[in-house]
Amino acid sequence: MPTSISRKNQLDRAYIITGPTSGFGRATAFEVATHGTVVLVGRDREKLRALQSEIQQKGEHAETVVCDLSDVESVKRAAAEIVGLALRIAGLVNNAGIMQLRPTKNARGWDMSYATNHLGPFVLTQALIPHLPDGANVVFIVSGVEDPERKPAKAAGFRGGRYISAEASARGEWEPGGAKNIGYDAYATSKQCELAGALEFARETPRIHFNAVEPGFAPGTGLGRDANAFLRLVAKYLLSPLAPHIKYWSTPELTAPVITNVLLNEERKTGIYYDEKGHPMRASALVRDPQFRARVVAETRALLAENLK
Repeated sequence: MPTSISRKNQLDRAYIITGPTSGFGRATAFEVATHGTVVLVGRDREKLRALQSEIQQKGEHAETVVCDLSDVESVKRAAAEIVGLALRIAGLVNNAGIMQLRPTKNARGWDMSYATNHLGPFVLTQALIPHLPDGANVVFIVSGVEDPERKPAKAAGFRGGRYISAEASARGEWEPGGAKNIGYDAYATSKQCELAGALEFARETPRIHFNAVEPGFAPGTGLGRDANAFLRLVAKYLLSPLAPHIKYWSTPELTAPVITNVLLNEERKTGIYYDEKGHPMRASALVRDPQFRARVVAETRALLAENLK
């Protein structure tokens, strides 16, 4: 009897995961599904349904919601659809993200990396906060490349976040002196803003737990879909098997349990930034500055308010 009651309590809970059809999101979806209903939020309806079927074949429960994180109107509709499911939402994993080598714009003319990695998760989180119960957990999947002093990021060609303002970021403009590849500046800045937002949410709303995870570099995941076919093959078949043996590298299968543990958050922690092993780590000097975090959030809200009238 105790086992049945415990199982029923698990199924009463729902956990939302964005970007669940590949990489860290997919591996995490299977992990989280053993703890309750998983709400799969992504762009491709057919891929979502295929994943839903796989999860259900394992005896677990899943719902699907179509959403393009780069389109804030799509995000608002998805949030309303999630609320309409009338599930007891226990957590949210903001996982969806892109890194473009050649920057592109969305329909609003906003930089795609900034829109997808920061604005989309920001809008989704804000829309769901009023519907999250006390003690719910929100996890942001971020990246250590936001820190200009992080050695492995520097070795890979990143120069940290290059934030000027929310409006400048939306236009695809970054502080001068960054990486040779402008796509790196867009990605690092979007992730810096996402991390700043996560920590500021934790300060603003103490009844909910907000944490962030740097999942480690995982070659072969969908994040690098913008690379050419040869590089994708090298990453998948040559570099991926090496990942478990290299510091700061990981795989979706290794990091998914870490993300899940942070999502379940049995110790009820908030405002913590974790590495791929689940250990607390330091953000960049900028993100550690409360004034910078507050500025990023205030400017993000102002940008969205001006454009979502």
